[in-house]
This record gives sequence, C-alpha cells and structure tokens, in this order.
Amino acid sequence: KLFFTDYGNVAKVERCDMDGMNRTWIVDSNIEQPTALALDLINKYVYWVDIYLDNLEVVDYQGRKRHTVMRGRQVRHLCGIAVFENYLYAVNTDNFSILRINRYNGSDVQALTNLENAKEIRVYQKRSQTAARSHACEADAYGAPGGCSHICLLGSSYKTRTCRCRTGFILGSDGRSCK
Repeated sequence: KLFFTDYGNVAKVERCDMDGMNRTWIVDSNIEQPTALALDLINKYVYWVDIYLDNLEVVDYQGRKRHTVMRGRQVRHLCGIAVFENYLYAVNTDNFSILRINRYNGSDVQALTNLENAKEIRVYQKRSQTAARSHACEADAYGAPGGCSHICLLGSSYKTRTCRCRTGFILGSDGRSCK
C-alpha cells in the first residue's frame, strides 16, 4: 500500500495500492493541514502531523482507533517523522533538533542532536524490514521488472501488477511494452 496526505480542498490521509487503484480515505474529518506521515508496519498504524491544528495523531490502516499523541505549539514545527519501537522521531524545523517522542502519550520528549537544515528522518532497522518474497514485479529472464518495459507497479496483492510508461511514452496493446 501507498499512504499519503493531501490538504487541498479537503484535507485527508489516504491509502491506495501501489498502482493507484483502490484509493481510500482513512482520515477526512477534524484535519486541516496534514504534512508529515509515518507508518508502524508491525502494528499497522499511521501517524501524521497536522501543522495547522498543532496535532500529532495516529489511526489504524482502516481509519479506526484514532487518537491524539501530542498537541500544542511544539507540534507546529515537526516534519519528517519516523516510528521505531516505543518512540516517534521527528525533525523540529524551528531549531533543526532531532526529537524522540513517546508514541503512546507524547511524553518524554527529548532533543537528541541538531542537524542543520534537516527536513526528513528515517529509521532503518533489520527487525522492521519485511521478509522478501517473490512478487509480480520481479525481473524476468531479460531483466524487465514484471515483464514491463519501463515501470512495474504492484497491485492489490504481491501477485498482481500493472505496467506503466515513463513520460512521453504510451503503453502498447500488450499491456507491457512502451512506445
């Protein structure tokens, strides 16, 4: 799945399949300007920062179990959040500090270090990486991802895929080659 925020005419947090199909709103009320977004892949939760409402909130992948983790002026400057174990990590753009925040109740906020001009943060840890299995976008015998000449996008499961073309090309009638 792909998770993303939008704060155009209607602010929301959404999800869809990697090929853009099955687009679903998971949060569309009491939300104004969602910016940063992070996923808890193990427990299937979505965290986001609303810089207009000064909220750091969480919801499950279906849009249920929503609650506020942290609220207040300090949230206004958060961007680039990441989840690891019991904490959220975020960049505070007011002073470029890297913060560690208890993800269950917003307490125990600690500034860990400062990184000039930081905008994003990512946590890479072996336990949070899912085991690789064969999927529809694996390279074929000719090195083409999923048999697609340009771009392969996974569908609603790891067994389905959609081929797409780079800008300036159109998909051929075979659904795989670009012209």
